[in-house]
Amino acid sequence: MQLPLRLSPSILAADFADLGNEVRAISAAGADYIHVDVMDGHFVPNLTIGPAVVRALRPHTDRPFDVHLMISPVDPYVAAFAEAGADIITVHPEAGPHVHRTLQLVRGLGKRAGIAINPGTPVESVFPLLPDADLVLVMSVNPGFGGQGFIPGALDKIAALRARIDALCAGTERRIDLEVDGGINPQTAARVRAAGADVLVAGTAAFAGGRPRYEANLRALRGA
Repeated sequence: MQLPLRLSPSILAADFADLGNEVRAISAAGADYIHVDVMDGHFVPNLTIGPAVVRALRPHTDRPFDVHLMISPVDPYVAAFAEAGADIITVHPEAGPHVHRTLQLVRGLGKRAGIAINPGTPVESVFPLLPDADLVLVMSVNPGFGGQGFIPGALDKIAALRARIDALCAGTERRIDLEVDGGINPQTAARVRAAGADVLVAGTAAFAGGRPRYEANLRALRGA
């Protein structure tokens, strides 16, 4: 069953010179999660932040930190992000030799475990991992940079995952978030929501126009 819509603004689009206040402002504007994109310049062609920044931001909001690790190898860094204050830790199946073990590691640290699917990753490849996942993240752009255009092929993956998740969770208390990241704006938000997504990651669309616009930006995404 599709869950209520939640928004996870990506601080990749925030003002890095004032991240603490940015996180406070986007939380006050109505964010449900705070999305933290971690990139290593190796697994993806960009460098962003590490556990120390997550730790520094933790006191600025009570919203769950939705940490997306675009790093390889990923296992050596999972504990550090968990200790820094991550609530959800999402990894890519390509980022380590045994992704099932990585999901178990995340859960063993008391965190929710996510698995991410790149545009070139077959959706069927993560089906065996769903029993050990709390979130599936469909990338609707190639990971590495903000501001990219939405890849429409993600819609078929979202629909396939919606059906698979619903079948797995039917008649149980099990909950698996279906999240989408990349090119999300009011227009694409409507399409991915209709396909079955229940968590939307938005960077540019959430933070555009500065703090006076944050509440209106999030309202526009929800209204779509």
